[in-house]
Amino acid sequence: MSERRACKAIGCCRMTMRYRTTRADDASLRQRMRAIAQERRRFGYRRLHVLLKREGYLINHKKLFRLYREEKLTVRRRGGRKRAIGTRAPMLVPMTRNDRTTGGRSTLCRIS
Repeated sequence: MSERRACKAIGCCRMTMRYRTTRADDASLRQRMRAIAQERRRFGYRRLHVLLKREGYLINHKKLFRLYREEKLTVRRRGGRKRAIGTRAPMLVPMTRNDRTTGGRSTLCRIS
C-alpha cells in the first residue's frame, strides 16, 4: 500500500509521517548531569541547573527537567529517624534514699 493511501486510511497528514526531528544530541550534557547527580545525591534538577550554568552549559530549565526525567534521576531520600528496638526495662522503685543512679551520678529520691 502506498504512503498516500495508508495516511488517508488512518486519517493523518503525510507530513506527520515524514517528519524527522532536528533536536541536537545532548550526550555530553546528559553525561555531566549524571556525574553531578551521582556526586551530589540530594540535589534536584533546579540545583543541577545552577551548577551546569556555572560550568558554561546554556540550557532551558524545562529541557533540563525533561532530560532529568529521561535519565531517571531523582533526589535520594534521607534516612528516617532511628527508633528504639525492643522493649525497655521497667524503672525500678527506689527502696532507700540515694538508691537509684543515672549516668554514674546518684540522684536524690525522697521516700514519703
